[in-house]
Amino acid sequence: MSSSSVDADKYSVAYVTVPNTDVGKTIGHGLVKNKLAACVNIIPQITSIYEWKNEINEDNEALLMIKTRTSLVSQLTDFVRSNHPYEVCEVISLPIKNGNPPYLQWIGETLPEKN
Repeated sequence: MSSSSVDADKYSVAYVTVPNTDVGKTIGHGLVKNKLAACVNIIPQITSIYEWKNEINEDNEALLMIKTRTSLVSQLTDFVRSNHPYEVCEVISLPIKNGNPPYLQWIGETLPEKN
């Protein structure tokens, strides 16, 4: 089956960096349990280089790749901010423009639209 274009407003992928996989698992389980994410992948070893308080930093982190409904991104962000150890945590999201239709359907079935 070929990839299919979907409504860009329907589904998103969010990225969150965490200090380690234990924090990632805690946040990931909470997101899935609370129906804010259909799936959370934990990429265990990344290196982040960034400026913070006028200093260049380099840290080992883990990356969460989160599949969700676009309509849930604000609630997802609030959940992450409330459960994340960083003073300012990264939560960014991008619309899913194309994908495997059965997978996208699964996201929709896993995360029913809230009214």
